[in-house]
Amino acid sequence: MVQKTFLLQLDEDQHVLHYLEIRYCGAALRDNWTLRDVSFTSGRTIRCSIKSEQKPILYVLNAVAGETIPIIGTPAMLHMSVGQLKSIVSAQSGLPVSVFRLSTDTGVELYDCNNLQDYDLEAGTCIHLDTWNGWLEFLQGCLLGSVITAQKNLSKNPSVFRFQLRVALYISSSRGHLNLADWLLERRANGEEPVGLHPCRQWCHRTAHRDTGKCPIHVAAANNHLHIIKLFINRSLLALVCRDPGGRKPLNLAIEHGHRDCVRYLANKLFSVVSLPNISLPMHIYIKVKQWARLCQRKVALSRCHYTSTLQMGEILFIDGFNKEKMFSKSNGTTTNLEQFMIKSKDDKHLCNISSSPLEDPIFAKRGPQLLGQHKTIKQEKNKVKLPLLHKGRGQYLTPSLHCIVKPTVQKSIANTSCSGAARQNAVSSLAAASAFTEIPWLKQLSIARTLLKKTKITCSVCELKL
Repeated sequence: MVQKTFLLQLDEDQHVLHYLEIRYCGAALRDNWTLRDVSFTSGRTIRCSIKSEQKPILYVLNAVAGETIPIIGTPAMLHMSVGQLKSIVSAQSGLPVSVFRLSTDTGVELYDCNNLQDYDLEAGTCIHLDTWNGWLEFLQGCLLGSVITAQKNLSKNPSVFRFQLRVALYISSSRGHLNLADWLLERRANGEEPVGLHPCRQWCHRTAHRDTGKCPIHVAAANNHLHIIKLFINRSLLALVCRDPGGRKPLNLAIEHGHRDCVRYLANKLFSVVSLPNISLPMHIYIKVKQWARLCQRKVALSRCHYTSTLQMGEILFIDGFNKEKMFSKSNGTTTNLEQFMIKSKDDKHLCNISSSPLEDPIFAKRGPQLLGQHKTIKQEKNKVKLPLLHKGRGQYLTPSLHCIVKPTVQKSIANTSCSGAARQNAVSSLAAASAFTEIPWLKQLSIARTLLKKTKITCSVCELKL
């Protein structure tokens, strides 16, 4: 009706999508809603606007998060290299490039050194993203910031175990999960240490993707996670000067992305003075001394420790195109599905069933009580109601803004095990949609959420009654 009344013409373009958006009380109305669903009354005002959005040139089906990532760009992107595409996918998904591979819908793997045009990819093609077999639950736990899930799915192989710690710290820096990042730092993961390659690929580190040299603090600076940056710098001042493969420091990345708070904090730290008992040193001099001391510590550790990061005699190297592929996103079967650790809180009895991989590590053998003595952290997580992260688009997530003000009865009904997983997801999605109406009271938002919940095909009587 609006389009006909105002004679609006939405031009069709092959690469640009033009559409009409109607907003009411700060929220965009969906096509399958009615005005009565959103408590629209006579005399109210709606805002109409024509928006343009560039059509995705490619789609990436992410098997880890169960989402489709749109790659926005021009047709010229079809001539770029696969390595450049992996950098874009890594930035949108939050996964480091060393934990996934890309392949076509027919199963043909895309190698970093080739161009997309070598595989005859057309605009609108869907590419599949797969990870190492047995890593699915581990990566899902890292994306959600679940310490218990990440720890439970750690590998028993010491070299893979260390690699997983670096991967988890990278993901927590990308998503801003403070609790997971703090737990990983206690396990001797460093914010200034690059993720690197999987141990079975270390033979080809000279031809590896350049983004394998990125550090978690670089990702935190690029994504404006100031609390993660502070955590890394409080743990080690060397994180201030570590460089990414392009030679950029965290301050340069924060300036490049326009994150003012991060720029202000990093600049103040870099030009501050460190006070010691008998002397005060500028930060750049103090960092030089710390780098020299760190180099000496590594040399001493290598001379005393029999473990090396390279593969040992008898282990298998992975050569692209020759070995049997090990990246099909196969589950290890330790957990049922993603919903169980998205909503259902864990109790303290799971501490007895935590994987024993850290205890088998020779370096962490003396820290066994610390690995299992996380009762305080677990109890804090137990008292929080975790709602699932809703897909926002382009590899991002958002959390329903109503979860801080919903009454405990509503929270308990959502987490009730008698509800089916789809019903709980619909309840949370309804709450998230209703919370977008920021110009009306939140009690009215709950009424809208109840109405939207009734429109879904899969409903739960408990959730509907409590709402």
